[in-house]
Amino acid sequence: MDFFERLEQVCQEKQSLLCVGLDPRLEVQEGDDVRAKIVEFNQRIIEATLPFAAAYKPNIAFYEAWGPEGLSALEDTLNLLPEGVPIILDAKRGDIGPTAEAYARAAYRLKGVDCVTVSPYMGRDAVDPFLKISNKAVFVLARTSNPSASELQDFRVKKEPLYLRAARVAASWDRRVGLVVAGNDREALTRLRQILPDTWFLAPGIGAQGGTVQEACSAGLRRDGLGLLVVVAREIANASDPAGAARRLRDGINEARHQALANRQLGQVPMSKLKRKLLRGLIRTECFRLGEFTLKSGIKSPFYIDLRRVSSDPKVLRLAGKAYAELARNLSFRSLAGIPVAALPLASAASLELNKPLIYPRIPPKAHGTGNAIEGDWKPGDKVLLLDDLITTGKSKEEAIDVLRSEGLIVEDLVVLLERGAQGRQDMEARGVHLHAYARVEEFFEVAHELGLIDDAKKAELIAFARAN
Repeated sequence: MDFFERLEQVCQEKQSLLCVGLDPRLEVQEGDDVRAKIVEFNQRIIEATLPFAAAYKPNIAFYEAWGPEGLSALEDTLNLLPEGVPIILDAKRGDIGPTAEAYARAAYRLKGVDCVTVSPYMGRDAVDPFLKISNKAVFVLARTSNPSASELQDFRVKKEPLYLRAARVAASWDRRVGLVVAGNDREALTRLRQILPDTWFLAPGIGAQGGTVQEACSAGLRRDGLGLLVVVAREIANASDPAGAARRLRDGINEARHQALANRQLGQVPMSKLKRKLLRGLIRTECFRLGEFTLKSGIKSPFYIDLRRVSSDPKVLRLAGKAYAELARNLSFRSLAGIPVAALPLASAASLELNKPLIYPRIPPKAHGTGNAIEGDWKPGDKVLLLDDLITTGKSKEEAIDVLRSEGLIVEDLVVLLERGAQGRQDMEARGVHLHAYARVEEFFEVAHELGLIDDAKKAELIAFARAN
């Protein structure tokens, strides 16, 4: 079990997204036992917060500042934490290979430390040493909470701020990469969550730095209600009752979390300009239609989705290619593998946008001519990104996965334009494939409402039908 898998398990068991900072800000008099004072400070916090904290984050600067006594106090502090508690060493390391390897050894020799904050500025080889051990992870600095963060992080690179580009690149390095994203910057949380729907965010800047749990959860949570660690240090450390402060924070985060998820179910979710433009285009080209339609199951549906019509409108097809590219840029693969037939025009658009080769499986395999099971240029051992138009269940995807894997290709991820219901995601996880969806069907209802095509009552009816079917 790697760090993020264990973190998710602890968050679910404790029903908490609270990360407690262990940052001893002490006034020390001459002759004081610094080591003992630091340990006493931290022990008070740990004992009070253990029932409520999902993770702990000691910032190494507050220990290094006191020299050997401080570093010994850090080791004593870590010994106070029960085995299995997720610990993030906040060190913000970033240096050339051999130096990075030394920093990694120093961090991981500390008991219980399985995750370190790092800087992406020097590139991947400065981060790789922290990921050499399979269960370790990193949080890479993306958008920080300090007042002057925008001076460099908002610098424009090909029409987007540097922090977005850095985050996208860093997230592509490994599944065990999370991001530090300021909890007091709603815009950054929103934009990064839109392009990185599955990545864990470590969110400082709540409380003393002006961020609120309501805004952080609304913008930064993943679709499953996880993916966001809210960091709080001073508000707990300075409280006369740290246990009460931690309990209130955990409960406040959970309240904001539940409200954010409820709002998303109603379609009240931040939406990027590209997504809104694409969904409007799909409605305009009648890929999404309202009325009464009989589905294969015989059920009468108040809406119908047919993404095969996308190829009739080059502008919408181009937008779809950009949408797939957003999903795919943080994934590692050699080729796209489109699922015939509906997804092939979409896969072509994505291939052009990403500048990646395109292959596709024959379903059923070709019985004449060359008898190819897969069309295109490929070889066994290639890692491919499976692409389809939408997902309701996993049946057609499973057929494609079987063909590709039977020929020796590696399939770990699936991207779709639209997700309907939860069954498809469950089916894919059962086959060891991670699903990445650009939009959910409920978001169509929100855009249709914005366009005046449906009123509040009709929107509620459509949402209820989509959940039930």
